[in-house]
Amino acid sequence: MLPKMARVLKVAAASAAGAGPVWNLGRLNHVAVAVPDLEKARAFYKNVLGAEVGEPVPLPEHGVSVVFVNLGNTKMELLHPLGSDSPIAGFLKKNKAGGMHHVCIEVDNINVAVMDLKEKKIRILSEEAKIGAHGKPVIFLHPSDCGGVLVELEQA
Repeated sequence: MLPKMARVLKVAAASAAGAGPVWNLGRLNHVAVAVPDLEKARAFYKNVLGAEVGEPVPLPEHGVSVVFVNLGNTKMELLHPLGSDSPIAGFLKKNKAGGMHHVCIEVDNINVAVMDLKEKKIRILSEEAKIGAHGKPVIFLHPSDCGGVLVELEQA
């Protein structure tokens, strides 16, 4: 059976059984780390650890510049603020040396995931998904509802 058809049948069966929306978690896409000095962080991962390190990409709609570090089976996202209004600027004000900011997990249907999580009283940090660094829709879940971890969901 085609994967898309199998997913449609799974959703239909769950709805008929009263189980609510169906969506699935995918792989860990990346771990994001806020850094006070983007070039210094890039140099560490590239020159000291020998990782494949991308170029900085400004994302003004998110208030950050990002650099992806390829770790083979996943990535690390280095975050640096674009201006003082950036959420990362606030994070770095509290954590001068930087640190882990969030984890990003792929989902097979971000819209259904958001509906289901709202029904489960999980707070979403924006009204709707935004396009993230990979060009796919993303949404953030409130850390207080996720064991103290800021969770980003990304459409697979």
